[in-house]
Amino acid sequence: QIQLVESGGGLVQPGESVTLSCAASGAIFRIVASGWYRQAPGKERELVAQITAGHSTNDADSVKGRATISRDNANNAVYLRMNSLKPYDTAVYYCNLRAYSDYRNWGNYWGQGTQVTVAS
Repeated sequence: QIQLVESGGGLVQPGESVTLSCAASGAIFRIVASGWYRQAPGKERELVAQITAGHSTNDADSVKGRATISRDNANNAVYLRMNSLKPYDTAVYYCNLRAYSDYRNWGNYWGQGTQVTVAS
C-alpha cells in the first residue's frame, strides 16, 4: 500500500518561509500527479499547488508567487516551499498523490498532514 508522510511544519513568524516535505513509500508504478493541499478550521480543503507527470505546476490564487512545488523522482519525494507567510496561511497541509500501483490500478492517496501556524 502506498503511504505518504509529511514533515516540516511548525510555528513560523509572518514574512518567513517554510519548506514542507512529503515522503512516499510502497509500490508506485506510475505517478499521475502530486500536490499539496491545506485546510484551516471550519473551511474546506483547498489546493495549494500541484505538479503533473509532465512536470507542470499550478498554484492557487491565494499563494500565487509565494509557493513552489518540486519533486524528487529518485526518492519519491515532493516538496512545498512557501515564502512571505501570512497568518491566513495557517492550516494543516496535506500531501496528495495520484498514482498507479500497477498498470491498471490507481488511487488517490493522502498523508496525515503537518500543521503550519503563522503568528508573531
